[in-house]
Amino acid sequence: MTDEFFRMTSHRPYLLRALVEWINDNQLTPHILVDAGVAGVEVPPSSIRDGRVVLNIAERAVMGLAIDNESVGFSARFSGVSFAVQVPISAVLAVYARETGQGMALPDDIIGAEPAEEEVTLEDVSADADGTPPDDTPPDGNPPPRPSGRPQLRVVK
Repeated sequence: MTDEFFRMTSHRPYLLRALVEWINDNQLTPHILVDAGVAGVEVPPSSIRDGRVVLNIAERAVMGLAIDNESVGFSARFSGVSFAVQVPISAVLAVYARETGQGMALPDDIIGAEPAEEEVTLEDVSADADGTPPDDTPPDGNPPPRPSGRPQLRVVK
């Protein structure tokens, strides 16, 4: 192993752009679910419900849609008033088609590990001290919390 760890850029903006393209290619209306509590989210306060906001990002609904690796930005009318919307990619929880509900919750970024001080092999972690395999089951049967602390999104139809 090398002493350096290669850190990749976030995969979330790439997934978001691909899913928006897929939804548009199927002549459907892309919407994003946004965590309005994340720093840098700029949306009309009146559009926020329970700390979240759903935004229609169809080309016919917004002007100047730009999805880059850091944010989603566009201008849109809310109750007849033009508003410049800015959403950090980290605040986008999901993208889906309004008409069908098809889409996906965006997964959290994989947190890069710091280089290990000493090399650890599979044999070192494949069994406990007494030779029994480790127990990977969470103690209460629930999945472990996500690194972001955000709850998992459940789509209810």
